[in-house]
Amino acid sequence: MRIVGLMSGTSHDGVDVAAAEFDRAGDTLRLAPLGHRSLPYDDELRGAIAGLLPPAGTTIEAVCRLDTRLGQRFADAAAVGVELAGGADLIVSHGQTVFHWVAGGRAHGTLQLGAPAWIAARTGVPVLSDLRSADIAAGGQGAPLVPVFDALLLGDGGDRPAPRAALNLGGIANLTVVAPPAPPIGYDIGPANALLDAAARRFYREPCDVDGRHAARGRVHEPLLELLLAEPFYARPAPKSTGKELFHDGYLDARLDALDGAPPADDVLATLTELAARTVTAECARHGVTEVIAAGGGVRNPVLMARLRELAAGRWRLRDTGELGVPARAKEAYAFALLGWLSWHGLPGALPSVTGARAGAVLGSWTPGAAPLRLPPRAASPPRRLRVGR
Repeated sequence: MRIVGLMSGTSHDGVDVAAAEFDRAGDTLRLAPLGHRSLPYDDELRGAIAGLLPPAGTTIEAVCRLDTRLGQRFADAAAVGVELAGGADLIVSHGQTVFHWVAGGRAHGTLQLGAPAWIAARTGVPVLSDLRSADIAAGGQGAPLVPVFDALLLGDGGDRPAPRAALNLGGIANLTVVAPPAPPIGYDIGPANALLDAAARRFYREPCDVDGRHAARGRVHEPLLELLLAEPFYARPAPKSTGKELFHDGYLDARLDALDGAPPADDVLATLTELAARTVTAECARHGVTEVIAAGGGVRNPVLMARLRELAAGRWRLRDTGELGVPARAKEAYAFALLGWLSWHGLPGALPSVTGARAGAVLGSWTPGAAPLRLPPRAASPPRRLRVGR
C-alpha cells in the first residue's frame, strides 16, 4: 500500500511531504521510503497564518480564506507526493494547526486548516484528515500522535539499551519514552523553535535563527532564563500538550518586558537555545533514558544540538532518525503516513498511555477521491514493530 503523508507543524514554514510503501508480514510492518520533499510557504501565506495564530484576533472570513489557500497548497504538495510514490492509494494530511484548545489540563478541541477536498480533487486519491479530534473526543490530549510511530520503531530494541526516547524538535519539543514491557509514554515538553523563531522575527526580521548563528554569538542571560524556566507548564504531569496558544510572540515579549533592562538580541537567542536544551535534558534525565533519537527542524541547529550533546555527555547517546533510515526533517510526515495505514485498517492511531484517552481511537475523517471509498475489513491485531527499508 502506497501512502503520502503531509505535515505542517507549529513553525508554519511549509509542507513536508513523504511517500512510503507499507507491507505487513505477521507482526512486522515494513515501511519503504519512496522519497520526501519540503514545499515552503510563500511570505504572503506564512503571514496569513501568523496573522490569525494566538494571541491575534481573526474573522470567519479570514479563516475561510486561509482554509482554502492551505488546502490548495497541500494539494500541490500531495501531487508531488503522488509523483514520488509512482501512484498512491491514500493521502494523509495533518493540515495546519491554528488552535489547540487546552484548559484546566484538558484538551477540549483542536483546529487544523487545509480543506482536504482540494487534495482529493487534484489527485483523485482518498484523503484522511482531522486526525486529532477523535482522540480528544475520547478524553485525550489529541497530541502528540507521533509516539505510535516511535513505539513501533524503538520498542523492539533487541540488544540495544532501554529505556530509549524519541525526541522531536519542532516548534514545540515533544518526547516519547519507550521501555518495554511498560506502555510507551509521550508528551509535549515545551518550546524548541517556537520562541527562537519569535525572537528572530522580533530582532532580525528573519523567520528563524539559521544554523544558530545569532545564538552562537550571544551569552546566556541568567535573569531571563530564570524567568522562562518558572513557566508552570514544565512542572505539569503528563499527559499534556501545548502550542502557540501559550508559547507565542506575546509570551516572549512579556518576559522581556518584565526584566529591568533588555538584554542584547544575540543573548536572547542564546538564552532561548539554552531553555530548549535544559528543558529537554531535564525530561530525558527524569526517565533515565540511555539513548535519544532526535528529529525535526531543530536537528539542523548546530548550536542547539551541540548544547544537547554537552548536557547529555556520560548519560545518554544522542542520534538522529536518519541513522535509522528515517530522514529527520520528514519523520513526522512519515509518521502520519503510518497513521493513515492504521486508520485504513481500522486500527487505533493514538496511544492512551500517551494522550490520556479512555481508549485508543481510530483517527481521522475521510474525503473520497475519484472512486467510491472502500475500506478493507478491520485488521485482527495491530503490528508490533516497524522496520524501515526496502
